[in-house]
Amino acid sequence: MLAKLMSLFLLGFIRVLTGAQARWYGCPPKAEQRIYFANHQSHADLVMIWAALPEDLRDITRPIAAKDYWTATPFKQWITTEVFHAIYVDRARTGDQDPLEPLIEALNNGDSIILFPEGTRGHAEEPQAFKAGLFNLAEKFPNVMLVPAWINNVQRVMPKGEVVPVPVLCSVTFGTPISIAPDEERRAFLERARACVIALREI
Repeated sequence: MLAKLMSLFLLGFIRVLTGAQARWYGCPPKAEQRIYFANHQSHADLVMIWAALPEDLRDITRPIAAKDYWTATPFKQWITTEVFHAIYVDRARTGDQDPLEPLIEALNNGDSIILFPEGTRGHAEEPQAFKAGLFNLAEKFPNVMLVPAWINNVQRVMPKGEVVPVPVLCSVTFGTPISIAPDEERRAFLERARACVIALREI
């Protein structure tokens, strides 16, 4: 009950603060298994894209969250676990641990996921080069729809080093799904996927 109340509070707060506009240009908001992949400029990205999804999609969609940041306090850990149902990724992993293992488990369970293929936040106008994880997941789950997304202005809501959010109109634009082309190599696919995300900035 507490998690549901917090979810409703956050939705209202985020939408008042940012507008949280969802713009569906390349596909409809359909409750089917998907991998949403987007640019990454703020820790608030996962909150923004979560809030932009309609309720039936939020219920089946889990964002990827950096474990070291989102479990740094009991409150952050509670909210990402109980409200966002996030999948934690350990950026300080050691040994032979596969960083994609928790994502693969979620997809095997039928969840959709929100992925930031840059791997870390960027501060340039365009996303950094995409890492191999998106390609590897697309190869392993060819029937899961890959939906590019562009998150606009969220970095201005919570500038680096600030603790008080600033009201700024934000949006998430969802594009046309893509898939790995026959005989397409990893680098070519990742460059094409990144280009699809960047192209949504101009829509």
